[in-house]
Formats: sequence, C-alpha cells, structure tokens
Amino acid sequence: MIPDPQSISASEYISFPTKITFCSKGKILVLDRPWVMGILNVTPDSFFEKSRVQNSNEGFLKVSERMISDGADILDIGGYSSRPMAEDISIEEELKRTISTIEKIKNNFPETLISIDTFRSKVAVESVNAGADFVNDISAGELDPAMIPCVGKLNVPYIAMHMKGNPRTMVGETGYKDLLLEISNYFSQKINTCKKAGIKDVLIDPGFGFAKTLKQNYWILKNLAYFKTIQAPIMVGISRKSMIQKILNVPADDTLNGTTALNMTALINGANILRVHDVKEAKEAIKLYKEIYP
Repeated sequence: MIPDPQSISASEYISFPTKITFCSKGKILVLDRPWVMGILNVTPDSFFEKSRVQNSNEGFLKVSERMISDGADILDIGGYSSRPMAEDISIEEELKRTISTIEKIKNNFPETLISIDTFRSKVAVESVNAGADFVNDISAGELDPAMIPCVGKLNVPYIAMHMKGNPRTMVGETGYKDLLLEISNYFSQKINTCKKAGIKDVLIDPGFGFAKTLKQNYWILKNLAYFKTIQAPIMVGISRKSMIQKILNVPADDTLNGTTALNMTALINGANILRVHDVKEAKEAIKLYKEIYP
C-alpha cells in the first residue's frame, strides 16, 4: 500500500542509504552519497543556450574537462533536444552528434562515467558500444518499444523518466486524477517490466517539466520522499527549467540561484542524483547538505 504523501515526513528518508550499488558492464559502482550528473548537450536547440556544445570542434572536450574538474560523477550526453515543441531529428543525425562525442570523451577521460540521453534503442545500443555506461531515457521505453529489451542485453543501468505523450505533445498531457499515485504506479510497472527484460539496475526520474504544470512540478518536489516507497534511486533534473524562470520572472541565464535552492530541497527530500548544467554549484550544495545530514 502506498502511503498518503501528507503522512510522510522527509526526516524519515533524510539518512542517505549506506550503500547503493550499480553494475555497469561488470564494473561495480557505489552510490554512497549524492551524485552530480553534468549535462552535455550536443544539440543546437536545447532550452538553455549556454549548455549547447558542438561535436564538430573540440569545445565539448573543454566543457567536459571543466565539469570533471568541478566534480561531476557522470556526464549525460544528449543529441536530441527534448524541450517542448523541439524539432524532430533523424536517428542518423542523433548518432552523428553523440557517438563521436562519447568516443572522444572516453579517449581523453577514460575513467569518466557517461550516460546517453536518448529514447531510441539504436542510439542506446551504439552509444554503449562506444563507451557509455548508463542509458537515460525520457520516455522509459514508451517511444521505442525495443528500448527496454535492448537495454536488458547491454548490462548497464537504466534511468527511466516519467512523461506522457512526447516532447511535441506533452504540454497538453497534464491531466491527472492523483498525480503522485499515478507516477508511482507508472514506475512500479516500469521497474517490473525492466527486471523481466534483464535490466538489473533501474533509477527513476519524476520528469520535472514533462507533462507537468507549474504547480504539479512543485507538488512533486515537495513530496519527493513519496517515491522512496518504490525503492529505486531518484534522479532530479530541475536545472534552470521554466518552473524556476516563471516563479522568479527571470530568463534561464539568471536561474542558477533558484536551481541551487531547489536542488537543496531535492536533496533533503531524498534525491540521489542531481542532473545539472552547473556542476560546481551542485557539488557545493551537496557538501553543505552532508554537513547538515552526515
């Protein structure tokens, strides 16, 4: 039975688990503290312009090096913009943007963990073959039925995000009878499907901004601990999103302070991984969080 969110105290989940382990290609990874995932968009149209890098030059290597130096635990490579009303691109174009990027990062920073941000199984398979260690899917297999079976054969962790519709239709898919319960049931079913397909490690992402209204985004953040009942690590991606821009009435360039504030809230409410554009500031937030909740 899933409890009423009002009955859950964040303090019940404040102690970070002693040890969460993942297995990626036979390598054991230990999540014994919150991780930071740095966003590396090899796209021309991601919503935050300063996060865009081109794989046609070496600029992305400098961005990668800075993120790694700032303490990123993992880099998330995306070649398909998932912002609302984003332009659709071919699989070939997505592969062109991502595969060489992954290969060059692995060649220059071989110990760096990489996740591939894609909802296409072919891109996931080729990215893992090129060196990616995680698959991060905004649709949790909904947009490509082959995704979950394919990941089940790759021996890497799978990050499943909640979304209804697709990036071009999700703004009209915000109707829920019980928001938290529906998302929780969605993840319970997805994890079961993933396990049957052979995926050993599944992480969940509530999908802030994906088929959610402004109020729904903040309700999910307030009640993030609710999803701890699913017993899967939680990734939170709220960095510089419109849920911050709209409340503060500022452009994306001026949302770092708001992002840090909400990242701290996410940590207190049980987030295990912060997906961010600004690694240094996220690491500082985690350091302060750990000082309060060692």
